Amino acid sequence: MNDQTRTEIEAAAFRRLRKHLLEDRPDVQNIDMMNLTGFCRNCLSRWYQEAANERGIDMSKEDGREVFYGMPFAEWKAQHQTEASPDAQEAFKKSHD
Repeated sequence: MNDQTRTEIEAAAFRRLRKHLLEDRPDVQNIDMMNLTGFCRNCLSRWYQEAANERGIDMSKEDGREVFYGMPFAEWKAQHQTEASPDAQEAFKKSHD
């Protein structure tokens, strides 16, 4: 496999992951993802922003989130984010000390 084909396949896999998290499973909360996997949608949007910045593209944290979420983050939160349970909050604390 050549580099261009590999990059195209990796990009397609990323787009499918993004679609899955935003369209197929918006019910899965970021805190639960963090507790189980160590990353969430916000991490993915930050990695996107960092990759853009590394290539000389000026992109803020909020810009990266809007590109990733397809809407302003505040809008996503209002539509999909629920209050984290005390158990989820405690698990997050333990994993991020």
